[in-house]
Amino acid sequence: MPNVAKAATLLYQALRYPSEGKMLVHYAVWRDPLHNFQEHPETSGWDRETMKTCWGFLDLTSRSFAAVIKELEGELCRVVAIFYLVLRALDTVEDDMTLPLDVKAPLLEDFYNKLEIPGWNFQDSGPNEADAPVLKGFQDVITEFQMLDKSYQIAISDITKKMGHGMARYCRLHAESNGKFSVDTLASFDLYCHFVAGLVGEGLSRLFSASGKESKELGEQLGLSNSMGLMLQKTNILRDFREDADEGRVFWPEEIWGKYVTKVEELYQKGNEDKAMWALSEMTVDALTHATDALDYLTLLRNQSVFNFCAIPQVMAVATLDLCFMNPAVMQRNIKIRKGKAVQLICEATNPRDVAYIFRDYLRSIHAKARANDPSFIKIAVLAGRVEQWTESRYPSFISIGQPAPQSSDDWVEGMDARIKQLPKAYVDPEAVARKERAKRMMENNKMSYEDYKFMALMLLGVVGIIGLMCAIGGVGIWWFFIREGAWFAEIDGPVEAAKATISAVVGKDEL
Repeated sequence: MPNVAKAATLLYQALRYPSEGKMLVHYAVWRDPLHNFQEHPETSGWDRETMKTCWGFLDLTSRSFAAVIKELEGELCRVVAIFYLVLRALDTVEDDMTLPLDVKAPLLEDFYNKLEIPGWNFQDSGPNEADAPVLKGFQDVITEFQMLDKSYQIAISDITKKMGHGMARYCRLHAESNGKFSVDTLASFDLYCHFVAGLVGEGLSRLFSASGKESKELGEQLGLSNSMGLMLQKTNILRDFREDADEGRVFWPEEIWGKYVTKVEELYQKGNEDKAMWALSEMTVDALTHATDALDYLTLLRNQSVFNFCAIPQVMAVATLDLCFMNPAVMQRNIKIRKGKAVQLICEATNPRDVAYIFRDYLRSIHAKARANDPSFIKIAVLAGRVEQWTESRYPSFISIGQPAPQSSDDWVEGMDARIKQLPKAYVDPEAVARKERAKRMMENNKMSYEDYKFMALMLLGVVGIIGLMCAIGGVGIWWFFIREGAWFAEIDGPVEAAKATISAVVGKDEL
């Protein structure tokens, strides 16, 4: 029954949004993946049972991430899959509320060392942990991890160690607050997001560099890598507010919501709608501060599969921020962008220019929905302008793909972008201008005037008149000397008499 409801919802959305329905059909029928990992078992490990198990774990834990990971080129798909499963197992330990702190914290801090122990797994997860099978079968993940190149192992182990220690720290804070985890300041919020997501961005950059598909310098872009992860994590935290609040976890920093209410539960109570929207607006501003960093990072990528892997989550995040902005439903439930919209974004996010325009369009939408009495109104306008400026300075909108770029203000014509007028005038070669003027004057001098055409017409009429007069004189002469009665040459035998005899025979008469 749930599948029928999902299908009905999908059909309704396709009919209501035809362009998205078209994209769904295009994606399902005609789109081919950039890289089919099953066709390359030598790099994906599909020919090994342990790696097949890992691919199964990947599908179990995240269908959305699984799709983009599988399309990574070469061995990167396998490397990133193992990296994701290691961190997913670590996150499963952190989320398990049935584990006592004296078991959970040491396990998180020492988890990176477990990657060096063949056959290790963890069987004590709580009954409600959906991703517990990854921990229970973690020996297969370890087997595949130990088969990776040493550079990959070092990067994955290092990130796992840092993340595990960060998670253990917040688990202790959670225990000290009697099971009600909360973040107090924006600095603490950034630090938490760094541990759970920023480090993921750093680790991925190091893996991309180690693979040789991206430059070595990418692995050193720690600030940009951190922003990539923070934008995604902050978007998820913003969207999942009510779900987290119901479970006793408040990731929204008190520095934001404390301006409007005394208890976070008041944000979703009746009568506090405006206060809730102001807090939501500030959370949106905080997430969007990483937008231009994310765009900068994407411009550094040169491999198409890596670009798609990084760009798709980012455009999903900015679309989610637009959906959630000034939306009271965020305070009541978890909301998501439509599947058709998600597929449309997947198909469009294929290069830095298009991704920048997607960001720009969603920031315009957010700015249009902002209210003048919102305390964050000016900040939203500034962030929207920042993305607009970033996009226009790198990919000017008056340049159309497939059309020659305007070179000077002289290229402007009616209907074109007025900014073309601001381009410098084209350089003019004086000799070329002189030659052009001389040719123009020569053409004007050689051009026939009205009098010339009149003279030519009179000449033609004169010639025609003379020819007509000569024909008339000749005709009269023939009639006078040969044809009329009593003509001078009428009685002479010869050609004329022969002609008359022939004519008489034809018409059957004795006389002409």
